[in-house]
Amino acid sequence: MVYPSILFRDRHDAGLQLAEAIAAELHSLTVTPTATPVVYALPKGGLPVAEPISQRLGCPLDLVVAKKVTRPDNPELAIGAVTADGYVIRSRQASLVRSSLGNWRTALSQAQSKAKQQQAQFNAVYAPVSPEGAIAILVDDGIATGMTMAVAARSLLAKRPAALLICAPVAPEPLLNELKRWCDRVVILATPPNFLSVSRFYIDFHQVEMEEAIACLQRQRLRLEMAESAN
Repeated sequence: MVYPSILFRDRHDAGLQLAEAIAAELHSLTVTPTATPVVYALPKGGLPVAEPISQRLGCPLDLVVAKKVTRPDNPELAIGAVTADGYVIRSRQASLVRSSLGNWRTALSQAQSKAKQQQAQFNAVYAPVSPEGAIAILVDDGIATGMTMAVAARSLLAKRPAALLICAPVAPEPLLNELKRWCDRVVILATPPNFLSVSRFYIDFHQVEMEEAIACLQRQRLRLEMAESAN
């Protein structure tokens, strides 16, 4: 398939398109009748994508905080990922992890510290939703290496959801089989060649600030509260 160089206007547009694909996927998912969806975003960029998905499904919006572990001598090079609650994935590519064990532990500690700090900021303004027995829908604005998505999935799986979907607007095709190891379904809208970076497939890919991320959570919580009071 030939893909255009630009696929999405912004994260909200990507979320609207992804929501329809996820809704269709849920119809073919075999789970217990009591299992209901919960959307989990990777902050901060995943939240503007996840908000229209949770709105489309009429379900809660939550998050999983995960950070890349990077080499001390090359902050752009990810050698692993860690969640705020301590789940860890380390790159299996030996060429990326030549740093000493001490350097790995230092880099891991720094990444988890950042994740915990961000989690604390979110905890101050929203109540987490347990994925146990739910259909957990894990969302980001795109997948490049897959490490933060995989470690977030690992964290959710430990909490025993009825099913787990990994979802993103765009990702490299070679990653799909790897992602399938971590979930029941993978929902990706586009897998263009010559991937390079997620940002190149968006017109607007601004850095999402904490205020915008929190607003996504608060708007969806208000929608659900209003829907519940209307019933």
